Amino acid sequence: MPTNYLALLRGINVGGKNKLSMEDLIGVFAETGCVHVKSYIQSGNVIFDAAPGVAARVPGVVAARIVERFGYRTPVVLRTAEEIKAVIAHNPFLAAGCAEDELHVYFLADRPEPPRVHLLDPDRSPPDRFDVHGREVYLRLPNGMARTKLTNAYFDSKLATMSTGRNWRTVTKLLELMRS
Repeated sequence: MPTNYLALLRGINVGGKNKLSMEDLIGVFAETGCVHVKSYIQSGNVIFDAAPGVAARVPGVVAARIVERFGYRTPVVLRTAEEIKAVIAHNPFLAAGCAEDELHVYFLADRPEPPRVHLLDPDRSPPDRFDVHGREVYLRLPNGMARTKLTNAYFDSKLATMSTGRNWRTVTKLLELMRS
């Protein structure tokens, strides 16, 4: 039985770089064996159904097809609807009453090793805060994403994985779309 998945692509249609129409992106996913494929906004959010065996191949196959057809590399991170539901349920900053417009999530490709997590600097970018929970980094950025030193590059290098970020409004909207 197919499972509902969310693919998060990093760096698609951001700042005029890595242009890729959502129609083309949906086509790449369909060719990979995904069904009921739909995108949300122009920044690499793709919802689809697939058998687990097909889904396991999606990140590598989709990334390879984007390189071959469009000439640039973009990592692909997958989550199920249940995993996105858990991401929303476990946000420590939301539970603490922080404003939703300050909240973001970096979705990690792999679970980081605990010693690497412990080496992260909690005072790297005051007043910004973060919390690593499983394969997610929850962020509270009162001054916005553009002003923080808590970047993808920082977490990718320190945690030895790859991340792609979404604001909280997008995360909650994606779960809503996965359920419809």
